Amino acid sequence: MEFLDPLILARWQFGLTTLYHYLFVPLTLGMALTVAIFQTIWHRTGDVKWLHLTRLFGKIFLINFAMGVVTGIVQEFQFGMNWSSYSRFTGDVFGAPLAFEGLMAFFFEATFIGLWIFGWDKLPRRIHLMTIWFTAVGSILSAYFILTANAFMQNPVGYEYNAETGRAELVDFFALLTNPVALAAFPHTIFSAFMFAAAVIIAVAAWHLRRGQHVDTMRPALRYGAWFMIISFVGTAISGDQLGLVMVETQPMKMAAAEALWDSACGAEASFSIFSIGTPDGTEEIWSLRVPYLLSFLSTHTFDGCVEGLNDLRATYETMFGAGVDYMPEIWVTYWSFRWMMGFGGIATLISVAGLWVTRKSAKTPVKDWMWRVAIWSAPLPLLGSLVGWIFTEMGRQPWIVFSLMLTEDGVSPSVPGWTVLISLVAFTAVYAALAVVEFRLILKAAQAGPQALPGDEDRLSGDQPIDQTPTTVY
Repeated sequence: MEFLDPLILARWQFGLTTLYHYLFVPLTLGMALTVAIFQTIWHRTGDVKWLHLTRLFGKIFLINFAMGVVTGIVQEFQFGMNWSSYSRFTGDVFGAPLAFEGLMAFFFEATFIGLWIFGWDKLPRRIHLMTIWFTAVGSILSAYFILTANAFMQNPVGYEYNAETGRAELVDFFALLTNPVALAAFPHTIFSAFMFAAAVIIAVAAWHLRRGQHVDTMRPALRYGAWFMIISFVGTAISGDQLGLVMVETQPMKMAAAEALWDSACGAEASFSIFSIGTPDGTEEIWSLRVPYLLSFLSTHTFDGCVEGLNDLRATYETMFGAGVDYMPEIWVTYWSFRWMMGFGGIATLISVAGLWVTRKSAKTPVKDWMWRVAIWSAPLPLLGSLVGWIFTEMGRQPWIVFSLMLTEDGVSPSVPGWTVLISLVAFTAVYAALAVVEFRLILKAAQAGPQALPGDEDRLSGDQPIDQTPTTVY
């Protein structure tokens, strides 16, 4: 029965656990940096409102971090559970950056986050400030090692194939770390993560400002979030352009699938499709709205460049890797996920630009209630953009689990029956759904509580005490 096909179920389970784990990654990356910035401003200025923001968003950061750790452990177990053939083939290469992520980056991050949590009013203020900055650096370093591992699946480098063992073996770790895909994907991933953290900050601040609460504290938080969003969007766009160039060089089929470009085109014919309607089987285009030259420019940075089409690439791949395999990914998935990725991020950025305008000091018209609501409910947009971006990245690589080396169907565990994968899939889905409710409620509770009175003075939410006399214990 098809619904008990181990390959299909294993792919669904890996997709579910990967996307679920990634719900927490962007907020961890962006909030760690934000908390470090807020605490630095408080340390330098002594303005207690920045301490309140540090405490508030520090709680949100820690709640999210704890959930991310739990889901990340399950994520890595799957390589041995459902994908043992893949692990056996690439373990020597794929395991190296994962080991560095766990033994160096994660332990580094976890150590300093512990010092930050328990070091309030115990460590010297400058040393304590250093711990949250090291936490932010550790989280970003962890992301790089994970992206390095993923980049090998997109563009395998730094290995040699051992015919006797039938395995890919690592021969150049530096080449693995400097994989062009990893170098391009890293800033793109980090900036997009910052966008989601910015959206959460905006939503929390807007929720309080809509009710007229903590205005002196939340207004600067809102404007910080808006600027953080805009700057991160610019970084995401620039790094995305570079990632596109690398994608054309390493995985031209993915770029063609992103545009549903069936036949190779040059110059004006290599146009960017804003909207397209295809046949039910997805093999031909019926109508589309296109911008001439734009795809050529995005793919080659020239207006007369050529972009290979799906049909030509399929013929090339059949010659290189053998016939009998459909080398095309699901076109409708890659086409729309590529556009949704850009659309969600663009809408969130436009909302931030509007937010800066309506909350400027010279504004004469009060912010309307519906504007606050838009700011609050737009919080998930950057996260949705990141999620569909990862769907595009992984689905666009199909049918390969390691591009040009191993097909996805060859990577699944040969001795794991479909019914066991189905049971674990249902169990993970149920547990993750419950954890999602817990996570959301904890963060919502912390966000709605807002800035809390400092220890030792229940009535004071602001003041001019010297920084070395301000009580700061948070947890």
